[in-house]
Amino acid sequence: MVTENDIWGYLEEVADPEIPVLTVVDLGVIRAVKLENDQCFITITPTYSGCPAMKMIEEQIIEKLNEKGIPNVSVDLILAPAWTTDWISESGKAKLLEYGIAPPENEVDKSVLFSEPTVVPCPKCGSRNTRMISLFGSTACKAHYQCNECLEPYDYFKCLK
Repeated sequence: MVTENDIWGYLEEVADPEIPVLTVVDLGVIRAVKLENDQCFITITPTYSGCPAMKMIEEQIIEKLNEKGIPNVSVDLILAPAWTTDWISESGKAKLLEYGIAPPENEVDKSVLFSEPTVVPCPKCGSRNTRMISLFGSTACKAHYQCNECLEPYDYFKCLK
Protein backbone atom coordinates (compact mmCIF):
# COMPACT_ATOMS: atom_id res chain seq x y z
CA MET A 1 0.00 0.00 0.00
CA VAL A 2 1.46 3.35 -1.08
CA THR A 3 1.43 6.14 1.51
CA GLU A 4 1.61 9.92 1.20
CA ASN A 5 5.17 9.72 2.55
CA ASP A 6 6.01 7.33 -0.30
CA ILE A 7 4.62 9.88 -2.77
CA TRP A 8 6.75 12.67 -1.26
CA GLY A 9 9.76 10.39 -1.67
CA TYR A 10 8.92 9.74 -5.32
CA LEU A 11 8.55 13.49 -5.91
CA GLU A 12 12.13 13.92 -4.62
CA GLU A 13 13.10 12.17 -7.88
CA VAL A 14 11.43 14.82 -10.09
CA ALA A 15 13.97 17.45 -11.16
CA ASP A 16 13.12 21.06 -11.86
CA PRO A 17 13.41 21.42 -15.67
CA GLU A 18 15.16 24.80 -15.43
CA ILE A 19 17.55 23.97 -12.57
CA PRO A 20 18.09 20.20 -12.76
CA VAL A 21 20.06 19.95 -9.49
CA LEU A 22 16.87 20.87 -7.62
CA THR A 23 13.90 18.61 -7.15
CA VAL A 24 10.37 19.98 -7.16
CA VAL A 25 10.34 19.25 -3.42
CA ASP A 26 13.60 21.23 -2.89
CA LEU A 27 12.07 24.11 -4.82
CA GLY A 28 8.95 24.08 -2.65
CA VAL A 29 6.45 24.02 -5.52
CA ILE A 30 4.75 20.88 -4.15
CA ARG A 31 2.13 22.19 -1.75
CA ALA A 32 0.11 19.08 -0.95
CA VAL A 33 -0.08 15.34 -1.53
CA LYS A 34 -3.33 13.52 -0.91
CA LEU A 35 -4.34 9.91 -1.48
CA GLU A 36 -8.02 9.11 -1.74
CA ASN A 37 -9.14 5.61 -2.73
CA ASP A 38 -7.17 4.85 -5.90
CA GLN A 39 -6.55 8.52 -6.80
CA CYS A 40 -3.44 10.60 -6.03
CA PHE A 41 -3.90 14.38 -5.85
CA ILE A 42 -0.87 16.66 -6.07
CA THR A 43 -1.11 20.42 -5.58
CA ILE A 44 1.62 22.64 -7.04
CA THR A 45 2.30 26.38 -6.99
CA PRO A 46 4.42 28.09 -9.67
CA THR A 47 7.50 30.06 -8.67
CA TYR A 48 5.87 32.96 -10.45
CA SER A 49 2.64 33.40 -12.37
CA GLY A 50 3.13 32.29 -15.94
CA CYS A 51 6.23 30.16 -15.24
CA PRO A 52 6.72 28.15 -18.46
CA ALA A 53 8.16 25.16 -16.58
CA MET A 54 4.94 24.31 -14.72
CA LYS A 55 3.38 22.27 -17.54
CA MET A 56 6.56 20.21 -17.83
CA ILE A 57 6.68 19.77 -14.04
CA GLU A 58 3.07 18.53 -14.10
CA GLU A 59 3.90 16.04 -16.85
CA GLN A 60 7.04 14.84 -15.05
CA ILE A 61 5.09 14.32 -11.79
CA ILE A 62 2.46 12.23 -13.56
CA GLU A 63 5.12 10.25 -15.44
CA LYS A 64 7.16 9.56 -12.28
CA LEU A 65 4.14 8.44 -10.25
CA ASN A 66 2.86 6.27 -13.13
CA GLU A 67 6.35 4.74 -13.30
CA LYS A 68 6.06 3.95 -9.57
CA GLY A 69 2.76 2.12 -10.15
CA ILE A 70 0.34 4.94 -9.36
CA PRO A 71 -1.92 5.20 -12.43
CA ASN A 72 -4.52 7.78 -11.33
CA VAL A 73 -2.71 11.07 -10.73
CA SER A 74 -4.28 14.51 -10.74
CA VAL A 75 -2.12 17.64 -10.56
CA ASP A 76 -3.79 20.89 -9.53
CA LEU A 77 -2.02 24.23 -9.97
CA ILE A 78 -2.88 26.91 -7.42
CA LEU A 79 -1.70 30.52 -7.34
CA ALA A 80 -2.52 31.37 -3.73
CA PRO A 81 -0.73 31.58 -1.51
CA ALA A 82 1.94 32.85 -3.87
CA TRP A 83 5.22 30.94 -3.92
CA THR A 84 8.09 32.47 -1.98
CA THR A 85 11.80 31.68 -1.91
CA ASP A 86 11.26 30.85 1.77
CA TRP A 87 9.81 27.57 0.47
CA ILE A 88 13.16 26.47 -0.99
CA SER A 89 14.58 23.82 1.33
CA GLU A 90 17.94 24.33 3.05
CA SER A 91 19.15 21.36 1.01
CA GLY A 92 17.92 23.11 -2.13
CA LYS A 93 19.80 26.30 -1.24
CA ALA A 94 22.98 24.28 -0.73
CA LYS A 95 22.45 22.54 -4.08
CA LEU A 96 22.01 25.93 -5.81
CA LEU A 97 25.25 27.21 -4.32
CA GLU A 98 27.16 24.06 -5.29
CA TYR A 99 25.73 24.34 -8.83
CA GLY A 100 27.01 27.92 -9.11
CA ILE A 101 23.76 29.82 -8.56
CA ALA A 102 23.68 32.14 -5.58
CA PRO A 103 20.69 31.18 -3.42
CA PRO A 104 18.21 33.83 -2.24
CA GLU A 105 19.64 36.14 0.38
CA ASN A 106 16.40 35.98 2.39
CA GLU A 107 15.73 39.68 2.19
CA VAL A 108 13.56 41.84 0.03
CA ASP A 109 15.58 44.00 -2.39
CA LYS A 110 15.24 47.48 -0.93
CA SER A 111 17.70 49.11 -3.36
CA VAL A 112 14.88 51.05 -5.01
CA LEU A 113 14.14 52.76 -1.70
CA PHE A 114 17.65 53.19 -0.30
CA SER A 115 19.91 53.18 -3.40
CA GLU A 116 21.90 50.28 -1.96
CA PRO A 117 21.93 47.10 -4.03
CA THR A 118 21.48 43.70 -2.42
CA VAL A 119 24.84 42.09 -1.66
CA VAL A 120 24.93 38.67 -3.27
CA PRO A 121 28.01 36.60 -2.37
CA CYS A 122 29.81 34.88 -5.23
CA PRO A 123 29.00 31.14 -5.29
CA LYS A 124 32.48 30.42 -6.72
CA CYS A 125 34.81 32.23 -4.29
CA GLY A 126 32.46 33.56 -1.59
CA SER A 127 33.43 37.21 -2.08
CA ARG A 128 30.79 39.79 -1.23
CA ASN A 129 32.42 42.22 -3.67
CA THR A 130 29.91 41.58 -6.47
CA ARG A 131 27.69 43.56 -8.79
CA MET A 132 24.46 43.01 -10.66
CA ILE A 133 24.90 42.93 -14.43
CA SER A 134 21.23 42.47 -15.30
CA LEU A 135 18.02 42.21 -13.30
CA PHE A 136 17.15 39.17 -15.44
CA GLY A 137 19.41 36.15 -15.83
CA SER A 138 18.89 32.88 -17.67
CA THR A 139 15.27 32.85 -16.46
CA ALA A 140 12.96 35.55 -15.11
CA CYS A 141 13.37 34.27 -11.55
CA LYS A 142 17.13 34.86 -11.62
CA ALA A 143 19.32 37.98 -11.91
CA HIS A 144 22.77 38.00 -13.52
CA TYR A 145 25.73 39.03 -11.33
CA GLN A 146 29.51 39.17 -11.61
CA CYS A 147 32.14 38.81 -8.93
CA ASN A 148 34.60 41.73 -8.82
CA GLU A 149 37.25 39.47 -7.23
CA CYS A 150 37.34 36.30 -9.36
CA LEU A 151 35.48 37.98 -12.28
CA GLU A 152 33.14 35.00 -12.69
CA PRO A 153 29.60 35.69 -13.88
CA TYR A 154 26.79 33.84 -12.11
CA ASP A 155 23.04 33.72 -11.65
CA TYR A 156 21.31 34.78 -8.47
CA PHE A 157 17.98 33.19 -7.59
CA LYS A 158 15.96 36.29 -6.70
CA CYS A 159 14.38 36.50 -3.28
CA LEU A 160 10.60 36.61 -3.55
CA LYS A 161 8.44 37.16 -0.51
